[in-house]
Amino acid sequence: MGEKRFAVLLCAEDSEYMKNKYGGYFGVFVGMLAEEGETWDVFKVALGEFPEDEEIEEFDGFVITGSCADAHGNDMWILKLLNLLKKLVSLKKKVLGICFGHQILGRALGGKIGHHIMGIQGHPEYTKDILSHLIDRLIQRNLIKDTYGKKVRTQVEEREPDKEAWKTLCTSFLKGGL
Repeated sequence: MGEKRFAVLLCAEDSEYMKNKYGGYFGVFVGMLAEEGETWDVFKVALGEFPEDEEIEEFDGFVITGSCADAHGNDMWILKLLNLLKKLVSLKKKVLGICFGHQILGRALGGKIGHHIMGIQGHPEYTKDILSHLIDRLIQRNLIKDTYGKKVRTQVEEREPDKEAWKTLCTSFLKGGL
């Protein structure tokens, strides 16, 4: 049996912090999902980088990341992603959608999701550090008030999602256990 190959369809641009600390969101997903003997590639779909049609067959599964974009928008990359998702579904490729990825799957498939598709509205890849950084960015951009940000940061510090449970769920789905 050959080496398994997966792709992350990156739907957001990385902040400098994420690039420097984690190698971007691609690094976060690989750190969460990758196992020895696997190959993981990234396609920055939000920047127009997509796998070629003949490349798609080489992948065992795909992960669609979160994004600040509207899953119901008509940006060229979103329309192209919708077409790609329809191809992946017709080929019965495993597809895991996270947040925006979950929403875009719903749009592409009209809510009819088969056994090879899984969407998660939340962010199982986020750590306390990533959430804290996100809160800082929202405060800096005046998208949330400082007092609210401090309250949320306190809640984040008190507990963290069960990373192992999320990892098990996502890897079991992508790699055939579910």
